[in-house]
Amino acid sequence: MNQSLQERIEQLKVKNATEKMNIFGRLLVDNREMSIWEHDTKTLTWGVRRWRRKALKFSREYIRPLAAEADLHPHDYDYKPILKAAARKGFQTLMLVPPFGSASILPYLRGTAFQMAVIGEEFATECGGLALLLLAHNLGVAPLLLAGSLRNYLLHLLPLYFRSLILGSPECMAFAITEPGAGSDVEDTEGGALARLITTAKHVPEKGGYILNGQKCFISDGAIADKVTVYAKLEDEGIESWTCFLVERGMQGFSVGRSERKMGQRASDASELIFDNVFIPKRNVVGKVRSGWANNRNVLNYSRPVVGAMALGHGRGAFERCLQFCRNTNLGPKRLIEYQDVQLELADMAISLWAARSMIWHSCKQFRCYQSVSASAKVFASDTAFRVCNQAMELMGDQGYLHSNGVERAWRDSRLTQIYEGTNQINRLALFEHQMSTDFCM
Repeated sequence: MNQSLQERIEQLKVKNATEKMNIFGRLLVDNREMSIWEHDTKTLTWGVRRWRRKALKFSREYIRPLAAEADLHPHDYDYKPILKAAARKGFQTLMLVPPFGSASILPYLRGTAFQMAVIGEEFATECGGLALLLLAHNLGVAPLLLAGSLRNYLLHLLPLYFRSLILGSPECMAFAITEPGAGSDVEDTEGGALARLITTAKHVPEKGGYILNGQKCFISDGAIADKVTVYAKLEDEGIESWTCFLVERGMQGFSVGRSERKMGQRASDASELIFDNVFIPKRNVVGKVRSGWANNRNVLNYSRPVVGAMALGHGRGAFERCLQFCRNTNLGPKRLIEYQDVQLELADMAISLWAARSMIWHSCKQFRCYQSVSASAKVFASDTAFRVCNQAMELMGDQGYLHSNGVERAWRDSRLTQIYEGTNQINRLALFEHQMSTDFCM
């Protein structure tokens, strides 16, 4: 670019141009030089803003150094230090407010899932597997919280949070609904009615509890969980009898089977759980008997925006690495980022991610998450993230395919967000199911 053209461009920049405006005109121009991330953060309430900044710092300090190793050797790295660090920072107790938990009170009362969503994005930007390792615990806690049972709070939730928040010795929880013959279909009403369920609970009044038999699969954190919230049908009944039980490590007959070797989010295990005549005392029934279907659907309403936020993090991580690559790589006489077609591609990626974030934040801005908006946010964000990861790999060429750059890891991680918490096809059906009895007015 010749010198005269460069000077004219500098003269036309907003910062210089506004100097010729009057004082009131200048007050209406935003000349602050800050990133989209910073601009968006400043729109948040103080409590959510605090957790977003805290999560960004934690992800760069604890997740980034471990990400590549944990992805390459998921069954060999030591996950306990990062779990303990997350507990000390308050990330494992965000489902309740002080003095029982660590969530900021006012944002929690306005939008229960908001703080979890902003944290999920920051964690997943560095590594989807480690993000899932830390966040799956809160999914395991959710049935206890959303059952609305004071008995469950006093017996299970408050002691669990006390150990994490006060003692810094976290217990990890997991959430178990998927079975070998029933995956995403149990996250849809029509599919649930036809699902082939094998995990069964038999009521044994003389023992004061239930005998649990069956199998769950693809359970995130299943191999390391101290406690698992498990959904099971009652003997000789169907999914309408689904009841949630709290199964604890060490219960006789409870064991961990195969640990899957996954394509993405590898740092978090996906394990098979086996129940062979496991006795569940009555105090470990979560909520009411036969309330499991309603409880499960509500858990998904709260968790799907967080999965969408994790997907957004995967896409954002790929975008940021690709942007850095374009700044540092020359093609002919210029850096890649100086070519307009590259700038257009990067701008398209940024706009897509920004739109996904807006939809997720909108879905979280109510105290009670509802089915259609939660499902829609998860679908849009995960589809967007996978597309953005593809764009990043194409811009980077061979370099994007290398494990060391982290973009191919983000691509693999983002693919899983289109599958779990209900496939995106199931989530589209969930939108229609929720709006079927209305005019569906947009």
